Amino acid sequence: MRPIDLHVHSSCSDGTVSPAGLVEMARAKGLAAFALTDHDTVEGLAEAMQYAAKPGAGQPAQGEGKAGLCPAAPQVIPGIELSTEYHGRDIHVLGLYIDHQDANFLESLKKFVDSRRERNQKMCALLQQAGVSVSYEELLAAYPGAVITRAHYAGYLLDKGFVKSRQEAFDRYVGDHAPCFVPREKITPAQAVALILQAGGVPILAHPPLYHMTKKQLETLLAELKDAGLLGIEAIYSTYAPADERLMRSLASRYGLLISGGSDFHGENKPGLEMGTGRGGLFVPESLLLPIRQAARSAGAV
Repeated sequence: MRPIDLHVHSSCSDGTVSPAGLVEMARAKGLAAFALTDHDTVEGLAEAMQYAAKPGAGQPAQGEGKAGLCPAAPQVIPGIELSTEYHGRDIHVLGLYIDHQDANFLESLKKFVDSRRERNQKMCALLQQAGVSVSYEELLAAYPGAVITRAHYAGYLLDKGFVKSRQEAFDRYVGDHAPCFVPREKITPAQAVALILQAGGVPILAHPPLYHMTKKQLETLLAELKDAGLLGIEAIYSTYAPADERLMRSLASRYGLLISGGSDFHGENKPGLEMGTGRGGLFVPESLLLPIRQAARSAGAV
């Protein structure tokens, strides 16, 4: 059974690999499918899906494979990762098989982009007050087409010599408790679930162990989101301990949720974490895809 990866980021948000580059990477790794789930944007989906569908994908190539065949191009699943807030915590909700051309969904994303732009302008002003010469326009020029996140600030500060490492950039300037950090307005997880459902997608609660909730707190969140229409939980993930995965599978069973899994690949922005295999031991089986596709069909997405 071939592997899949249902949580991948491109250079259109805070990853470092282009959407087309992800298709090539997934093909080289023998993935049957991957979901492009950039933060609050669908800008990279057309490029990835068109590249995977181009003529010649999977056709004979000199020197590749025992019979001279390339691995088939992977299926690109249109997805997104929405950033939300719940009782002061950042909670992320994945949407798989979304209709990324839905007008209402795109209008909602535009509001997210506007909010992020205002936040970035404020952060640039604070950085300038701290003696760091940077403007929002310079960030956009340095990362064309990307949704600017704090990872981009860290990369910019490192490239310009203001810090010696990305971690220093977060510690000194843009981390949660650093002087130049500005929080931005976020929707609730239940609102994210509703948006994904309206776009015909399958809402998945992303990496719950990373929220450091008690089991009771997590179950309260799951109960609320299940009522709102949550359909799945990320039970397989790059950094989970075995106990984490067991708990996620148990909760999936208890709340009637589909199981999803992914690497959360970001390229160079998460060193040592590979697409499809995470830190080396990740395996998300292709068999998980069928029930998710069926749920998407029920929602009218595929």
